Amino acid sequence: MSSQNPKRAILEQFAAVARALGSAHRLDLLELLAQTERSVEELAGLTGLTIANASQHLQQLRRSGLVEGRREGKRVIYRLTDSEIVALLGSLRRVAERNVAAVEKVLNGYFRQRDKLEPVSRKELLRRMRDGLVTVVDARPLDEFAAGHLPGAISLPPRQLKRRLRELPADQEIVAYCRGPYCVLSYEVVAELRARGFTAFRLEDGYPEWKAAGLPVENSSPA
Repeated sequence: MSSQNPKRAILEQFAAVARALGSAHRLDLLELLAQTERSVEELAGLTGLTIANASQHLQQLRRSGLVEGRREGKRVIYRLTDSEIVALLGSLRRVAERNVAAVEKVLNGYFRQRDKLEPVSRKELLRRMRDGLVTVVDARPLDEFAAGHLPGAISLPPRQLKRRLRELPADQEIVAYCRGPYCVLSYEVVAELRARGFTAFRLEDGYPEWKAAGLPVENSSPA
């Protein structure tokens, strides 16, 4: 048996997970994998990394137990190992928002300038959905929508919005969501809808947080 202090041994493993999270690129990869499983090539394209660099980051996440991969022909497909990873990222976000001045500066200088209105909470959105009082719009790419979305949501990425405005009810409130609280896609959709006269708000976070909270989701092919 090792003579190492068992508490220290566990803390070393905690530290390894923390080190794996210590990269903006790896946090970006985790957010993308929280939407749906993806190949190395897809992740590289979405993050702007080279395939080799994306693979290196994914290997570090894999060694820390945060992601796992499977072979599909010549491709390796990655996914999150645990839904609690979404909660871990949420805790990291909230601590940084409350205690890191640079985060507050970015929030005030970019996100809140684009939408100063209070976002809709998951609980409130669920109530409005059950009462039929709201139209829900998913601003993510079509493949992410197909892998899973909020019940009854309409797939409406920003690039499709202008030509599909007639599909949206003008007399009903619209709530848009995307990958998470800092995903700019929902900000773009809400800004465009308000400019067109719609009453539109953002969900407080995104699809991964909704799913991780145990709220209902659907899987379907995009419209």
